[in-house]
Amino acid sequence: MPAFDLPLKELERYRPEPEEPADFDEFWRATLKEAGQRDPVVSVRPVRTGLRLTETWDVTFRGFAGDPVRAWYSLPAGVREPLPAVVEYAGYGRGRGLPHERLTWVNAGYAHLLMDNRGQGDQYGCGGDTPDPHAGAPGGPGPAVRGLLAPQDYHYRRLITDAVRAVAAVRELPGVDGGRVAAVGNSQGGGLALAVAGLVPDLAAALVTAPFLCGIRRALDLTDASPYGEITAYLSVHRGAEQAAHRSLAYMEGISFARRAQAPAHFGVGLRDTVCPPSGAYAAFNRYGELATDKPRKEIHAYPYNGHEGGDAVHVRRQLGWLAEVFGPGRA
Repeated sequence: MPAFDLPLKELERYRPEPEEPADFDEFWRATLKEAGQRDPVVSVRPVRTGLRLTETWDVTFRGFAGDPVRAWYSLPAGVREPLPAVVEYAGYGRGRGLPHERLTWVNAGYAHLLMDNRGQGDQYGCGGDTPDPHAGAPGGPGPAVRGLLAPQDYHYRRLITDAVRAVAAVRELPGVDGGRVAAVGNSQGGGLALAVAGLVPDLAAALVTAPFLCGIRRALDLTDASPYGEITAYLSVHRGAEQAAHRSLAYMEGISFARRAQAPAHFGVGLRDTVCPPSGAYAAFNRYGELATDKPRKEIHAYPYNGHEGGDAVHVRRQLGWLAEVFGPGRA
């Protein structure tokens, strides 16, 4: 696909003014306070996977409104000392799938929690196991437009809360060094990892690739690809709903979360990405940590001839080296 966003030199300087609701912080403070009133972990059950070098558990934890959220939790077999943990968030339309699908982080020697996406899992992969019992508010059928007309009803309020609670849950699991927890994700998962970085002040690291929900207004003008295309399609039918939709989306804006983040961050972006335009990732990166007292370490890797796949396995190799350096000696 052709390059369609800003040139790289302009992306490196791109710092749009954030369009934040005045009560952004209070909105999330109240949301997370309500979700945090219960202990996070509900159950931890061992599962047989046929893998000899990995041990896996089926975890249920309490997410938004105390709803049960499923996850796979894996450890390197036979390791009993506390390990740094990686909490991974899946992409749009995907669920947690099967426990043997994602082994990179556990094979690198980390405890690994892969969170299911509530109300998703039917578009690709091997399915999900977490329903969304709050999906009846006005909006379209897809997650990107579910409850779009009010921020308190919007799907991503619930999913972001689940992502924050996943960090609380992994810290309660056996085999985890709770002081060293990283949030990791691509696309929708990258947007969730970025939100967690802005909402969890003691997160140890954030690895954010091709993030969704960054520079949302510009993305809606640039691309018709899903998930943004689902929002524009909805608004093309529901004429006059733009103001309500933009208000809801403003509470989910990744640039706002990035400004509040304190953890070291590693970004990746394909400059021909028509799904999550690169200007959104650069806007979040360029403003990342700007409200922190101590400015966090951060770096970004651009792949000029790649789209939404970005650097793929080459980028993962960079992530592995960077995270090992951030966690330091005794990481595994």
